[in-house]
Amino acid sequence: MVSVDPKTGERAVDEARRPAGLGVAGWARWFWRTLTSMRTALILLFLFALGSIPGSIWPQRGVSDAKVFQYFDDSPRLAEWLDRFWLFDVFRAPWFAAIYLLLFVSLIGCVLPRTATHLRELRRKPPAAPRNLGRLPQHASFESDLTVEEAAARLRARRFRVTTGPGWVAGEKGYLRETGNLLFHVALLGLLVAVGAGTLYGYRGNVLVVEGEGFANTVAAYDRYMPGQQVNAESLEPFSFTVDDFQATYIAKGEKAGQALDYEARLKVEDAPGAAPRDYVLKVNEPLDVNGTLSYLIDHGYAPTFRITDGEGQVAFDGPVPCLVVQPATFTSECVIKVPDARPEQLGLLVGFLPTTVPMGSEWVSVFPGAANPTAQVYGAFAGDLGLRDGRPQSVYELDPASLKKMKPLVMKADPLAVGEKLTLPNGAGSIEFTGVREWIALQITHDPGRMPALVASVLAVVGLVLTLTVRRRRIWVRVHGDRQVEAGGLTRTEGGDFSEEFTEIVSALNPGVPNSGVKDVR
Repeated sequence: MVSVDPKTGERAVDEARRPAGLGVAGWARWFWRTLTSMRTALILLFLFALGSIPGSIWPQRGVSDAKVFQYFDDSPRLAEWLDRFWLFDVFRAPWFAAIYLLLFVSLIGCVLPRTATHLRELRRKPPAAPRNLGRLPQHASFESDLTVEEAAARLRARRFRVTTGPGWVAGEKGYLRETGNLLFHVALLGLLVAVGAGTLYGYRGNVLVVEGEGFANTVAAYDRYMPGQQVNAESLEPFSFTVDDFQATYIAKGEKAGQALDYEARLKVEDAPGAAPRDYVLKVNEPLDVNGTLSYLIDHGYAPTFRITDGEGQVAFDGPVPCLVVQPATFTSECVIKVPDARPEQLGLLVGFLPTTVPMGSEWVSVFPGAANPTAQVYGAFAGDLGLRDGRPQSVYELDPASLKKMKPLVMKADPLAVGEKLTLPNGAGSIEFTGVREWIALQITHDPGRMPALVASVLAVVGLVLTLTVRRRRIWVRVHGDRQVEAGGLTRTEGGDFSEEFTEIVSALNPGVPNSGVKDVR
């Protein structure tokens, strides 16, 4: 209430009558209503889909670690900023989890009240006939001896829910539209629950395996292991396999020369300790399945083999070295060999691998991804302390920069070595021999208990969406007058739905033998 001070003439507001603010409870109700509205649920669903896009644009940790590493190497400044926003680990990002949880809560708050309302609607009888059927969008009148009971029977034959009154019949159908809508949203909830269950009770990991070597599904065997919160070492399925062979097939001639056609790895699998080995051909999108644990082929590369003899004449290293691909078109790769057992000094070597080598001026390049003419070119050989004993972790794919500064260079960019050729290192440091070529495969191994529930939820979501888009809610009333006059009226409760054709068929069924029966469209 506003009052005027008689002395000063100033207006004052009566504090007792000032409108009260929302308060904590009011703001909480407003927030809940906003969060659980259909508009908010759709916005969050859009953000959920939008937030998933970076996962398909940028390489993800745990899926393509080598490509993430290469991204940091090629564009360190951009990669640093992308990493700050978790764009290399999208599905574990805090902002993605926030969208996920808000969408989950929003759908629950949206679906539960609508489900209760829909259940009440299913039990409710169709409303009584309006007094003036001529005002409805669809209207017809005709002369007939039709009775209320006959009209009700004919509407039931067309799957209408029917109720009758004195001189009138009411029918309604199309309840599956709202049922489908609710099924779609419940399926989305189920999909979110399945994803959450997979995160808690599932695990995934990455491992690189060279031809001729094996893998046992234990925590220690993984190069990268990411368990759910409810997973322990005993949860892993106890299978193992050996990679007998890997074959990559490429187009040899024409404009598409070098393009990959197929990849396959031949495995010898033991489903459990002591089980009989079985053969399996692993291909892209055809994972190895052992009791729900899936092993996917996600990458491959070359692992040339070397024999390194130290300055004392002892073989300090003999085996394959997995190389990282630096030119995917030709599979030119780079390898790092660390020889901590070499004497009198430790050795570190940077080697380039060329699958199909040809000279180009003063350089050597690869022109094809297949190993038609493989060579290994030593870009740098260094002697000294590799820094492996100072307790700091090092990547197996690079020489530690701090240690490299202290090491003595021996060779810088030697001529390529063919298979069987040897390079003698100066100062009596030893020699490196290129002994052969193998290939490596990178696998992602996952166990996701929510995989099948997620598939079922996705199918139900599609079914619900089809029902929502194809079924129309409509009502029809028939009023029978005592002078053989019959009126029929109808409307659709779905915006944009066309009820005229079906209404004409219904009127014809009520008054058989008379086409159209005076149907009028009042739209």
